[in-house]
Amino acid sequence: MRTIVATHFVSLDGKVDPTGGDPELHDTAWTFKTVDMVPEAYELKGREQEEAGALLLGRTSYQMFAPVWPDMAEFTRYNELPKYVVSTTLTDADLTDSWGETTILRSLDDVARLKETDGGEIQVHGSVSLTRALADAGLVDSYHLLVFPVLLGQGKPLFSDTDKPAQKFRLVEHEAYKNGIQKQIFDVVR
Repeated sequence: MRTIVATHFVSLDGKVDPTGGDPELHDTAWTFKTVDMVPEAYELKGREQEEAGALLLGRTSYQMFAPVWPDMAEFTRYNELPKYVVSTTLTDADLTDSWGETTILRSLDDVARLKETDGGEIQVHGSVSLTRALADAGLVDSYHLLVFPVLLGQGKPLFSDTDKPAQKFRLVEHEAYKNGIQKQIFDVVR
């Protein structure tokens, strides 16, 4: 069985940096505006590329990443990976030809079936609505979080407010950096 890893930039109050920014918010694209650049704080991003077996994206994140990630030197490994987009509205004609193999999944049941296949870990980048739905369905196995020292009070929360039993996590890796970012890697306890 494959694992699903949700990887996010998140504020102290649990808000996720919106993919491509959000014109509705007064603070957007805050991750690189609120802290000094410390390269070691982003080591996790390079490691994730090496550990990834596939990318799983929601429609909005796919439409933001697909036109730009194929040409970005820092994301070249992702070009060769299979990509899966969870969407009820996209068609094959909406997919880009320049980003390799991409499959549209229509439901969380399709994602559950994907987890049953052979292959490396499946990473969810951006796609906060998808992450919340996957978590509520019990499909997320691990969270890779870079927590930024900022409170936003607005924006999309990483976790839903669905009424469900408490979910336990096991901290498997953590580090704090001089710019205040904290790396927190949690496995979901089942």
